[in-house]
Amino acid sequence: MDVRDSTTEIIDNEHHVFEMTEGEHSESHSPSFTGSSTAYLMSSLTLKENDASQFEPTEDYINSYESVLQQTKNWTIAEQMDFLRKLFTTMSHEHLGMVEGILLPMLQRDFINLLPRHLAENILSYLHAEELRSCEMVSRVWKHTIAQGLLWKKLIERKVLTNDLWRGLSRRRDWGRFLFKTTKEVALILAMDDGLNSDKTVLIASRIEEITRYQSNFFRTLYPKITQEIEKVEHNWAAGNYSLTRINCNSETSKGVYCLQYDDTKIVSGLRDNTIKIWRRPDNTCERTLVGHTGSVLCLQYDDKMIASGSSDATVRIWNVNTGELISSLIHHCEAVLHLRFQNNVMVTCSKDRSIAVWDVKSPNDITLRRVLVGHRAAVNVIDFDDRYIVSASGDRTIKIWSIKTCEFVRTLSGHRRGIACLQFRDKHIVSGSSDNTIKIWDIETGSCIRTLEGHEELVRCIRFDNHRIISGAYDGKIKVWDLKAALDIKSSPSQLCIQTLSRHTGRVFRLQFDAFQIVSSSHDDTILIWDFLNSEPQSDPSESDASLSG
Repeated sequence: MDVRDSTTEIIDNEHHVFEMTEGEHSESHSPSFTGSSTAYLMSSLTLKENDASQFEPTEDYINSYESVLQQTKNWTIAEQMDFLRKLFTTMSHEHLGMVEGILLPMLQRDFINLLPRHLAENILSYLHAEELRSCEMVSRVWKHTIAQGLLWKKLIERKVLTNDLWRGLSRRRDWGRFLFKTTKEVALILAMDDGLNSDKTVLIASRIEEITRYQSNFFRTLYPKITQEIEKVEHNWAAGNYSLTRINCNSETSKGVYCLQYDDTKIVSGLRDNTIKIWRRPDNTCERTLVGHTGSVLCLQYDDKMIASGSSDATVRIWNVNTGELISSLIHHCEAVLHLRFQNNVMVTCSKDRSIAVWDVKSPNDITLRRVLVGHRAAVNVIDFDDRYIVSASGDRTIKIWSIKTCEFVRTLSGHRRGIACLQFRDKHIVSGSSDNTIKIWDIETGSCIRTLEGHEELVRCIRFDNHRIISGAYDGKIKVWDLKAALDIKSSPSQLCIQTLSRHTGRVFRLQFDAFQIVSSSHDDTILIWDFLNSEPQSDPSESDASLSG
């Protein structure tokens, strides 16, 4: 072995003893000398180097060594320890130090090298990136274990499972298709990408070792690139850098987009002209228009089976999300249906008629009314719920909390000076927006107002938040991005709360939704705007041109 491959003399000694070729690396992952450790062998080599020239055994030692050693093996552990204790008392302090130098390395074990490979890989798989890099520098055996176990790939997979930014990037970048795949599956993907025939595809898939090395190097190099891209996204949010796509809805009569929801493949929007339009992504062309409501579509939600929409015609309509076919119409409210939400076989609707309706959803074809909740003294503008509570907000300036299981009233939150237009409820917090131009953050359990956010100049019409940000849209045509963590910290000053103000709509902002990479918003100006913070452009002039599409 070339000594130049080692970073230190000690590491070189270790490699000289233990380094094996890939073919020699056995499944048991055992070292070359059973029961030995790297540190022990390093110590032995050092002692031999330092003492070989000084140690010249006497004839008496040579004649007695084997018999004495054999005799001690027949003793009990207690007898051996007693003998050593008495032997040590006859030695000088200097010699005892030499004994310590022998014992300490013998007590240290390279557990990664000694353990079976699958256990060693499992232990190292819990490490973070910096720790993994450090372990790669310990020895070639450790680096080989990390490579063979594809631990950089597993680290990225763990991030994707637990972090929204990583998960979002994995959907948007080509490398995401290699995650959560076996080495053979990756080989087949690569072969098909190259357009190989079936025989060559099978041949490529059989080269597991080669593909494993390829993956290890690929994901090790990829990790810092992902972190750099995530840092860029965070910077873009803070600096207000984005690229903008404008969808012109081109409504023929009444103009305005009251509501929307999006995913990676589509945007579903509810319009003032009584229609629902579905826009195909990423080209953002109008794929389908749903006609049936006789009033403006004020609210909607969809899942993989159905779209539920509420209208000023006082009905809730259920549509097939894939075909656009009208499945059923729910007639209960006597005035406009202002908002609705559904999840886990429950749907909740609210209305200008001051009531809240709770529905049981067995299927898109089987939706029945369970309970009607009354208590608000004005139109119920918005509702949200989870598996504990239903939260409603009204023009009567109050937020009311109800039990989802019993539908019984729990408490009222008061604090806004005018009617409440929007809210979101998540975990233990409620965030609400009002026609008093403010946003309030509430603790749902105590009912206390944690913080009031000021900055909008007109009614706050829509609000969403996640673990990091609050995004609000108002009748002043502006969208504001707020720092949630700062807002929850009582030590934060008001100047620290608003991160950015986005002013590209030319009319009232009616609805918005966002994720870690983008905001999608709709307005009275009859447009849907997509604010992309991943593929960004520096913003210098609010009037600069943007990509525009017509429906």
